[in-house]
Order: sequence, then structure tokens, then C-alpha cells
Amino acid sequence: MAMQTELHIIVISNRKGGSGKTTVSVNLAAEFTALGKRVLLIDLDSQGHCALGVGVKPKTGDARVHHLFLDPAATLTDAIQPTTIENLWLAPADTLFDHGSGMRDEQRLRNAIISEGLKARFDLIIIDTPPSLDTLLLNGLMAATRVLIPYVPHFLSYEGVRQLVRVLFKVMTRDNRGLKILGFLPTMAAENIRQHRTVTGEMSHQFGANRVLNPIRSDIRLAESFAAGKPIRFYAPKSRGAEDFMQLGQALAEALHDPSHPG
Repeated sequence: MAMQTELHIIVISNRKGGSGKTTVSVNLAAEFTALGKRVLLIDLDSQGHCALGVGVKPKTGDARVHHLFLDPAATLTDAIQPTTIENLWLAPADTLFDHGSGMRDEQRLRNAIISEGLKARFDLIIIDTPPSLDTLLLNGLMAATRVLIPYVPHFLSYEGVRQLVRVLFKVMTRDNRGLKILGFLPTMAAENIRQHRTVTGEMSHQFGANRVLNPIRSDIRLAESFAAGKPIRFYAPKSRGAEDFMQLGQALAEALHDPSHPG
């Protein structure tokens, strides 16, 4: 009997909003499907933008991933929908979810992934998280095996990273010791802007140059692709954004299978 490969669960997180978490989640999911992986994209951010990015329009009455935190009888499986992209499924957000409501069980998502047998259905799970430090973010961190931290190279986003790392340290040393940092990802980056170079230099100095990934450059087509309901590899395959995400997907696929990688 063939040995079951490890299910990698990547949480995309930054305490600062506007850092590109959803853009990274959607496009990285598409890149992994292009590499032959069966991918589940879970949207814990109640803005619900992951659905927009993959062209899914949940219907009224459809189960959403946030129902898992409101109803003890709800399942994650009920919320999973196919997308038009081969090998990509989505558990969409409930845009009406109140972040102050619901169960306080920080293991709810992790337990659902395990008990519902999702390891056999998917090769990779990507979780988009809200910027707020609440039960939803902690559920993502508790369920994950890796965390990818996108940041815009300016001071406020850098502070968001520092705040998140303080939370991560507690989670990684106390609650989820299997969680590792996959990397810090500059987004909307422009090498000709001095502040961008300075902040990324500070990131390299504080967290290690080998943990700072090649940047996703600023590209208006990434925003346009959400309006079109398509990941960038399908919307504008020859754009800078498509090139950067293709390289990111390949680099992270290699890192996930490299035991010597710092993540």
C-alpha cells in the first residue's frame, strides 16, 4: 500500500490589513493546482474575497466555512464547493459573520479537517485569514503546518508582521509545535522605492535573509484579475504578476519537500 503523503496546510496571515493576503491565497492556490495538486482554499476572512478571485458566487442558503463556528452540528465538508479551476475547491466565507460571535474553540477547524477525512481528499489546504487577532485567526494557526506572511514593504505592514510574529511565537512554542514559518513575502513591491528596499532589508536582518522570499511586484493586472474572477495565471499569463506567482509556487513546492528548508 502506498504511504499517504503529508497534508500541508498553509495559513496566509498578517495582522495588517491590505497586505495582499487574499491575492496571495487565491493565486498561490492556482499555482499549486497547476503543479498537479488537489487544493482546498478556505476563506476565514468574512470579506469573502476568495470567492471573487476564483469566480465563485455562493448562493443564498449555501453552507459557508463560518457556519462551523456557529453550529456544533455544521461540517467543513458541507461548505466545500468546486470551482471552475481543475483541482481547486473553495470553502467560502460568510460575509455576514460577526467576528465577535460564535464558539471560542480554537481547535474547531483543525478537528474538522482531521475528523472529516480531508487528508485523503486534498494534497494541500490554503487558509486565508482575517487581520484581527480573534478566534478565526487562531483557528487558522492551530490547524496549519506552515505560515506564509505577506507584507507590503512599508512601516505599518512591517509592524503588522512584528505583531503577528509575537502571536506565532506563543502558538509555535505552546499550542501547535508543528507549525513553521514558510517565509515572509513582499507584495506590491517596487525596487525603485527606497522605503521598500529599506523595510525588506530590515525584514532580512530581523528574521533571516533566507526566510524573505522573492517579491510579488506591483501589477495592476492582479487587481483586474479579481474583477474578472480569475487567478492571474489565467487572466494575464504573460504579466509580471503571473510570472512572480509562478516562481513563488515552484519555490514553495520545493521548500515543502525539502527537510533542510528553514520553514
